[in-house]
Amino acid sequence: MKWTPGVKYGRLGDDEKCETESRLSNLQKRRRCLILAKTLCTICFAAALGMFGIYVAGYGSPDCGTTDNDPTNNLNNTFAPQCTPITDNQRIDCWPESGGVSEHKCVQRGCCWKIAEQSSPGLSGVPWCYYPTNFQGYTVVNVQTQPNGMKVQLQTTQPSWWPNEVQQVTLDIEYDTANRLHFKFYDPNNARYEVPLNLNKTTQHASVNEYMVEVPSSGQFYIKVTRRSTGKILFSTQDAAPLVFTDQYLQLGTQLSTKYIYGLGEHRSAFLQSTEWTKMAFWSRDQPPSLDTNLYGVHPFYLNIEDDHKSHGVFLLNSNAMEVELQPAPSLTYRTTGGVLDFYVFTGPTPDEVIQQYTALIGRPFMPPYWALGFHLCRWGFNGGSSGMKEVINRMRAANMPYDVQWNDIDYMRDHLDWTLDRNHFNDLPDIVADLHNHGQHYMMIVDPGISNTQPSGSYPPYDDGITKDVFIKKPDGSGPIIGKVWPGNTAFPDFFHPNAEQYWTQHAQTYHNIVPYDGIWIDMNEPSNFYAGSVDGCPDNTIENPPWLPPVLTGYTLRDKTLCATAKQHLSTHYNLHSLYGHSEAIATKSALDTILGNKRSLVISRSTYPGTGVHSGHWMGDNNAQWIDTYYSVTGMLNFNLFGIPMVGSDICGFNGNTNTELCTRWMQLGAFYPFMRNHNTIGNKDQDPAVFDATTQNIMRDALNLRYTLLPYLYTMFYRSHVDGTPIIRPLFYQYPSSTNNVVYSVDVQFMWGKSLLITPTTSQGTTQGQGYLPTDRWYDWFDHSYIDSPGHLINFSLPMEHINLKIRGDSIIPLQEPAVTTTLARKNKFMLLAALSSTGTASGELYWDDGESRDSISGGKYNLISFKVSQGTLTSVIQIGGYTSESMLLGEVQLLGVNTSPTTIVVNGRTLPSADYTYSNKVLTVKNLSENLLQKLTVTWK
Repeated sequence: MKWTPGVKYGRLGDDEKCETESRLSNLQKRRRCLILAKTLCTICFAAALGMFGIYVAGYGSPDCGTTDNDPTNNLNNTFAPQCTPITDNQRIDCWPESGGVSEHKCVQRGCCWKIAEQSSPGLSGVPWCYYPTNFQGYTVVNVQTQPNGMKVQLQTTQPSWWPNEVQQVTLDIEYDTANRLHFKFYDPNNARYEVPLNLNKTTQHASVNEYMVEVPSSGQFYIKVTRRSTGKILFSTQDAAPLVFTDQYLQLGTQLSTKYIYGLGEHRSAFLQSTEWTKMAFWSRDQPPSLDTNLYGVHPFYLNIEDDHKSHGVFLLNSNAMEVELQPAPSLTYRTTGGVLDFYVFTGPTPDEVIQQYTALIGRPFMPPYWALGFHLCRWGFNGGSSGMKEVINRMRAANMPYDVQWNDIDYMRDHLDWTLDRNHFNDLPDIVADLHNHGQHYMMIVDPGISNTQPSGSYPPYDDGITKDVFIKKPDGSGPIIGKVWPGNTAFPDFFHPNAEQYWTQHAQTYHNIVPYDGIWIDMNEPSNFYAGSVDGCPDNTIENPPWLPPVLTGYTLRDKTLCATAKQHLSTHYNLHSLYGHSEAIATKSALDTILGNKRSLVISRSTYPGTGVHSGHWMGDNNAQWIDTYYSVTGMLNFNLFGIPMVGSDICGFNGNTNTELCTRWMQLGAFYPFMRNHNTIGNKDQDPAVFDATTQNIMRDALNLRYTLLPYLYTMFYRSHVDGTPIIRPLFYQYPSSTNNVVYSVDVQFMWGKSLLITPTTSQGTTQGQGYLPTDRWYDWFDHSYIDSPGHLINFSLPMEHINLKIRGDSIIPLQEPAVTTTLARKNKFMLLAALSSTGTASGELYWDDGESRDSISGGKYNLISFKVSQGTLTSVIQIGGYTSESMLLGEVQLLGVNTSPTTIVVNGRTLPSADYTYSNKVLTVKNLSENLLQKLTVTWK
């Protein structure tokens, strides 16, 4: 069932020869030695005497006058004391650049050189140039204990080779809460860029924290964070990459508790990240999903499992171009091109609690409108414009397909201009949207951030007003808007951090809404994407555009590739610092505009580029995927990651965006997509139609069944979104979230199967021609959704049936799931009676809950205008408790109760004191169905069977 791609990066080397030593005079050699040794030796002679073995006794320094024939200068010398204790797996890269490494250059840095066994540059990730054990970096010069933390003063004692090193660094350690530690490295003498993220920094200091922090009072610096109850490492710079803090290169490493590490997005990979020298770049980029590259968003957050199955998380708040390297020790190294090193550690100890603690800081996910949970349909390039669009809508209705939201890609615009309507091809779009609304459906369309600057003056208000309000990102010299190129041609780009930008964006969103009353907005191309490299005028040649280091996985690229100049000026800082926040800032402005336009109605924003906290304002789709089987697998790992990142409203383009799909692939994808929190079918211009109604009758029936299954489950999904919104609990979950203490470590690598909340286990088909497969079934009681048979699993791999007719769906015992009879829209489905499905545990218990409101009001939760009902089964009785009963505008009637795992056929069924006639219930194969009910769920419910 599991396909795990190999993700390894080699150390790129070359055959460059060392410079001829005869070119250097002795004076030049001594000067170079002084630069390298700095505070470790006052004169080169001291180093030559071996006062500091790192330069001579360990492995020498040819620049200090030793010769290559000197036995103390043999870099492969197994007796070098600072290098030999370091095994291949423990090496920390001392040459993070891409290429250019040689023995001579490595030694110049004061680092160890040894060719790794059975490896070669470019093929193996083991670095040949690596830090010695006694590399000093920074030392502690003062520690001040404070009521809720420490302030640590650091001084560089062994300079790095990077320019503009910060000599004094301050480390602030704050005990934020009992389960959240905050520590930040910064320059106390010079203000530096810090991420302008609105964190929920409410502190609740505890008398006893769940973590302990150790910093030496003097000597070589390290910080060690451990779990108080177990002593397990949560973060430790000991035996990890040393602290480096320069103007444009910052580095720090930490030990990992185990190799089980997750997160670090946005990247296409297995959910379990490989620690075999894996390098990942972080820099938002218009890059269709592909392996080994940085994609649309940036999320420097990870979850790590400890060897006793507890979990913790680490978040680095930094938005500059960055790299994270995972090493097999296991350890992790951060490298970034600017800002500060601002860390948060979350102690969990369960995976759910780690994510709850993380989202408590960055913001809880937004609560979507109910209609947003229905099926969405889109394509780029409707044949015939609006006539082709109407054809799709009508055939979906004729086929009785559940279907809630119709979308448009950029072809609805006039010449691809934002906030315009193509009157030649989509003149009747307002009538189409009115018709959708009349059928209880909704409408969304795309908006790109690039605003054309080539229209005649006075003819295109979005550009003219942007100039008047001064909201566009400026050229490096600040002389005017920086100009790139996107779909409409040359464009300017709103700076959504500008104080006028939100009002500007709202104004033009409102003007267009007056013409086409849309219900949500899809924001695309917002890395920001640019068809030029930088601008029409190019970019300056300086260290901002060409920093001394870039993540090697960006080899062949620059910061400006497919985006704006790094030196472009924004209101808060340079684009160099703010680039990866562009989509996030646009999501905030777009959500604010919709709130203004729609009043108290909830809307939906779906963004391509994201950053920590984007989930407060927007969902995400995973970009321009392909109509290939492997993309179904990566859609699952992508969902798992984004639920980890606090963005649960996520999904992939069902059936594939690029390339033509086929019947089997699209059918299986629709079955899987029915369990995406955000379910949208979308494909590109020129491809054949792939909406469900275009297929043959047999395929339509299977796809309709998949949609009906989703719509049946919407009350459960909506309840999970409520929990995500108020608690931060993820919706899409790997199996180990529910079973973190599984004695079978197989559970930690399962990433094709996934769970909806705590109750449903989904095993999709992600390969062609597959009707049987192997999957993992954790220790528990599991019921089949379709035939209600059950198995008490001991926790092992089993063979799964994967019939073409439906997805493999299992229900965890001890669950009560609220359901509703499906309909072709959520508007109609909400009028149907509810059902309760209770899957009993082996001891006859079950529990669950239902959240319900009007499905659209923004103040439903804040105003207490909702219902929250909990259900429980114990000793042959199902009962309910109304936790909150603030929404009474529509009836909530229960029509049916189905109980799975009832061991004995009952002779009496009593509902709210009323004994039912035998015609109102059935019992078969340990399934008790109580039907023909009409019970008010806003009154206490009691169902008893004997």
